[in-house]
Amino acid sequence: MKTKAFRFSFIILALMCSFQLKSSAQVWQPDNGDGTYKNPIIFADYSDPDVIRVKDDFYMVASSFNCAPGIPVLHSKDLVNWTIIGHVYEKLPLERYNHPQLGEGSWAPSIRYHNGKFYVYVCTPTDGLFMASTTDPSKKWDMVQVADVVNWEDPCPLWDDNGDAYLVHGKVCAGVLYLHKLSSDGTNLLDNGKVIFDDAKSQPTIEGPKFIKKDGYYYILSPAGGVETGWQAALRSKNIYGPYEQKTVMHQGNTSINGPHQGGLVETQTGEWWFIHFQDRGAYGRIVHLQPAEWVNGWPIIGKDVNNDGIGEPVMTYKKPNVGKTYPIENPQTSDEFNSDILGLQWQWWANPQAQFYSLTANKGNIRLFAQQVLTESGNIWYAPNLLLQKFPAPQFSGTTCLTLHSQKDNERAGLVIMGQTYSYIAIEKSGKGYTISQSIGNNQNCGGTPKEIKNVTVDKSTVYFKVNVDQNALCTFSYSLDGKNFIPLGKEFKANKGKWIGAKIGVFCINPNVEKSDNYCDVDWFRIE
Repeated sequence: MKTKAFRFSFIILALMCSFQLKSSAQVWQPDNGDGTYKNPIIFADYSDPDVIRVKDDFYMVASSFNCAPGIPVLHSKDLVNWTIIGHVYEKLPLERYNHPQLGEGSWAPSIRYHNGKFYVYVCTPTDGLFMASTTDPSKKWDMVQVADVVNWEDPCPLWDDNGDAYLVHGKVCAGVLYLHKLSSDGTNLLDNGKVIFDDAKSQPTIEGPKFIKKDGYYYILSPAGGVETGWQAALRSKNIYGPYEQKTVMHQGNTSINGPHQGGLVETQTGEWWFIHFQDRGAYGRIVHLQPAEWVNGWPIIGKDVNNDGIGEPVMTYKKPNVGKTYPIENPQTSDEFNSDILGLQWQWWANPQAQFYSLTANKGNIRLFAQQVLTESGNIWYAPNLLLQKFPAPQFSGTTCLTLHSQKDNERAGLVIMGQTYSYIAIEKSGKGYTISQSIGNNQNCGGTPKEIKNVTVDKSTVYFKVNVDQNALCTFSYSLDGKNFIPLGKEFKANKGKWIGAKIGVFCINPNVEKSDNYCDVDWFRIE
């Protein structure tokens, strides 16, 4: 009896420890575990989200701008618990994106499902309108350029009841919505388009339109008023070409959620309606919220109309969507042991990925980052295409990595970086007979400049552990360790900030700022978010 009791106790203890480890590894948890959730549902920069349901599955896409692979595809069973299942493209099919094109790339994609196929439409500000399609959103998408245009943004298709197809989109900085006829396969525009909404006085900066049809009305859900302070507008008409009535259906109201807008409206299997949108949180990017929606007099009121003014306000906690079942807690991926031959879906490069950037097979259990040349301003990594980055995952967290530098050249360096309009990193480089660890700060303001070294120390090992702690005000402190246990602070506190249309990112890099090329590299053993 004593032996059985001991074994039983041991099993229970092991299960408890396993649960605690799993729980502590996730730094932001929206599912409260009691049938309710809290906002945001993803405390990370999934900007301009759009969402659809296909049978019992929900799919979300978001902007990527210059980062690649681009347009992440996320999956959920209940609209609260999400994981990344893929990307729409590995790289943009344009050579100039082999170098960082900050603020460009994919803007506000839309996702739709029609006749057994998934479609994503997206514009870049200078390269045109693109469409990607697939029968499995977790696998390869086929992308085509629909139109070679400039200054279009935020496209969304609609297949009408009779099979006719249309495309609505905005225009950069114009606050105008256009409508085009679209070929049934979605690959060609059939006309020059018509302006269907232009009312800058009542809905300034209208953009991000999302098209749906319900109860004989065509609805366009559009954000207005600007990213940080805007609101969600809805337009409706019995005729797809208008005229469109308009109504504000969600605003900040008396809440702390600034600029709640731009997202997708979706219906569950049980007939509930929900709206996913973003909130701009500065360095943390445009984080994702989930709001209940209710149809009142033919309008979708989003959030809760607490003031009885016909306009919804965001909720912070609420009962989870009724999808007919209860599903396990899941979250977008963060930490990586680099044990797979495929790069983790949480990672994006600062520009189009190239084969020479890395290897996951050269030293199994590590990602090998090859030292790419960055001659601009002696290694201003704003211009480095091979930064391996992921989004800030929570209001406060720590990121830790273990890496080994394999280089005999001065100035070549590898490290851990917080990347934004300004950036800071802790790095190791070969120096004389030993190695130097330093913290540096750089920027892209006034055309950038050489990163400024804040402080350095000399060490005798090429394998180091780097850590950065990020507090709830996005203040970052760097430290290093030679044994993985005792971490020593280095340099000064750094205030993370957003980049060009994106939130700050955390990641690793290996660069060569010298004019002479090299075959050197660093091996990153693991990267962990806690």
